[in-house]
Amino acid sequence: MIDIRLIRENANLVKENIKKKFQDEKLPLVDEVLKLDQEFRDKKTLADKLRGDRNRISKEIGGHMAKKEIDLAEECKKKVVEINSDLEKIEADEVDLEKKIRDIMVVIPNIIDPSVPIGKDDSENVEVKKYGEPLVPDFEIPHHIDIMESINGVDLDSSRSTSGHGFYYLQGDVARIHSALTSYARDFMIDRGYSYNIPPFMIRADVVTGVMSFNEMEDMMYKIEGEDLYLIGTSEHSMIGKFINSITDEDALPLKMTSYSPCFRKEVGAHGIEERGVYRVHQFEKQEMVIICKPEDSMAFYDELWQNSVDYFVSLEIPVRTLECCSGDLADLKVKSVDVEAWSPRQKKYFEVGSCSNLGDAQARRLGIRVRGEKGNYFAHTLNNTVVATPRALIAFLENMVQADGSIRIPKVLQPYMGGKEVLYPNK
Repeated sequence: MIDIRLIRENANLVKENIKKKFQDEKLPLVDEVLKLDQEFRDKKTLADKLRGDRNRISKEIGGHMAKKEIDLAEECKKKVVEINSDLEKIEADEVDLEKKIRDIMVVIPNIIDPSVPIGKDDSENVEVKKYGEPLVPDFEIPHHIDIMESINGVDLDSSRSTSGHGFYYLQGDVARIHSALTSYARDFMIDRGYSYNIPPFMIRADVVTGVMSFNEMEDMMYKIEGEDLYLIGTSEHSMIGKFINSITDEDALPLKMTSYSPCFRKEVGAHGIEERGVYRVHQFEKQEMVIICKPEDSMAFYDELWQNSVDYFVSLEIPVRTLECCSGDLADLKVKSVDVEAWSPRQKKYFEVGSCSNLGDAQARRLGIRVRGEKGNYFAHTLNNTVVATPRALIAFLENMVQADGSIRIPKVLQPYMGGKEVLYPNK
């Protein structure tokens, strides 16, 4: 959510930003919110005047009573009653106008960074850089489910019986690799100076609407029936929500956190991508990064965050690339975003394994996350990024580590989490 003062002072900038995001249907909202804002300020000015009149007249009542000017005192009392009645109506109008303004403001997209490439959708995202050599071996790479089944590592039939499509049982060494990837990610981030957290896996509606747009919420989040609670889609939701309505001393920033959680997502409309297997699922686990910082530091931390993900996958010997999200592919709260994509030697292309985002002060403004500085309080900037999300990282791992004989090589950094195993062999 942007600052209403920006719309007052530079409505054309806000409209141009909407056009860059190819959301022209939202252009009328700028003029609408300006009109409502003027009405609100006019009401507030009138209310302040009436309160001043009421205070003045109330003092006059005491003076008239002291002089035994009873009639004049009664007239003043009547005026106070009338003012209170008018104020009650005006204050109700103020509340109504405030809600209307907020409802529009949360729909107007955040101002994107000037460096963001302009494009309509993800087909116009821009490759930034490749890391590692994206090799295609001289043998056919099996589907990730076939690799898992070769070591008795997955059971999809049972999960369909218990839970339906989009769920899975991992077992044996595959389940162990899955846990190893997240445990290594945890230690990887702790070693880089991030504090480790395990947050609540359910959050209230006011936190959900603070960290994402309403449309994202409807498409992603599972609602707990009969409760004001939602299952989280990522631990970023809980970690940012932790600071709702808080004021942090400037000297305590930045807050650099890494958090583990299961994640739950509806994946509405997500079909046709790797339907067979565990690429697009309703539950998964993730190690996340979250930073709360001063506005002037956020772009430097943005670069630090995506570099952490790249370094993590490179240390696992998995080739990756960074892909800059274009304007039309940015969620409305984001200022700038880059996807980290891992190489799939089976498909001979890259696929998304994580996303890094700078949200400016949009989440902080919605949730009331402030910083106490020398010159007064101001809204913090928030950023987040995926260290690793399984089972997508598991797919990348298996495809890049499988050998011609069907064995699975365990890279050196992961061996301590696999009981020292260097190779996993398929069942005969």
